[in-house]
Amino acid sequence: MSELTGRPEDWIRIGAAAAALGVSVDTLRRWERDGRIQFERRGQQRYLRADELAALLRERAREGRSSARNRLQGIVLGVRRDGVMAQIDMACGPYRIVSLMSREAADDLGIKPGDQAVALIKSTTVVVEKR
Repeated sequence: MSELTGRPEDWIRIGAAAAALGVSVDTLRRWERDGRIQFERRGQQRYLRADELAALLRERAREGRSSARNRLQGIVLGVRRDGVMAQIDMACGPYRIVSLMSREAADDLGIKPGDQAVALIKSTTVVVEKR
């Protein structure tokens, strides 16, 4: 059994990494076989370095990957922010879309009324993407 070097918080179990990336554990195992990522093993459990997970998340964000199938283009009608959350109101054709997100995410998007945006809808989650 190998010892993981560094602090425990520097290592992420394969299941948690898969959830963060929005992929299955099997997908991460395939990525490992293909040489895309490298896990450390402790017994039968695989661990990924936290900084490697962060790099994968940044890479996937640049690639614009999303499993959301419903994409509605529209215009931002309003943005209401409080200390923690933001409410984004959009008109997407005949539909009104309301998304709740962290204030930090809304600030990072720089989203404001009149902006063109895309609502990515999956299940009960609406992700707003600024255009």
